[in-house]
Amino acid sequence: MSAAFRLYNFWRSGTSHRTRIALNLKGLSYEYIAVHLGKEAHLSAEFKAINPQQLVPALDTGEQVLIQSPAIIEWLEEKYPTPALLPADADGRAKVRALAAIVGCDVHPINNRRILEYLRKQFGADDAAINAWAGNWISAGFDAYEAFLAADTRRGRFSYGDGPTLADVYLIPQIESARRFKVDLSRWPLIAQVEAACMELDAFRRAAPSAQPDAAA
Repeated sequence: MSAAFRLYNFWRSGTSHRTRIALNLKGLSYEYIAVHLGKEAHLSAEFKAINPQQLVPALDTGEQVLIQSPAIIEWLEEKYPTPALLPADADGRAKVRALAAIVGCDVHPINNRRILEYLRKQFGADDAAINAWAGNWISAGFDAYEAFLAADTRRGRFSYGDGPTLADVYLIPQIESARRFKVDLSRWPLIAQVEAACMELDAFRRAAPSAQPDAAA
């Protein structure tokens, strides 16, 4: 299945990364529109006209522009329900959404570019301080995520079951971010197993930051 979507995103943005994974898993094609955060392209008048919040990602569906990765991904799930990113049962959906929220609500928001730039400019944080800040919150989130994986006696190869779900869509970009902030991932072997399973899939490999056209920009 294909669609004439335009995805405004940045190669290293975690929220952009998770949106690319979701689009790929759904088998949806899109035009890649790079918005260079490092060069503050998101602050331009042109991009503000697309997304008044001036954040990536933004998905132009041809009929409307969707913003905020959770809303975009939920829209994709409702509009294109197959293959599903959420389990069929309410209990399973709650578990998957909870795992995704560990990353999406409790880890990523306090480690994103806006927060880190504020720490640098307002409090003089250097790279070591930034890595310590990010590593603290990533570690807390991953400790919890690992514990939930360990407690799930019916867990398959992925975060929930034997196929990728919304939880994996959120987890993989956060692992990428953890490496960037020099977090030692060896303490979370179950998370490592999930990552290995995800990276066997083309949808995850094609969404990786290093595979994007603006990665070298």
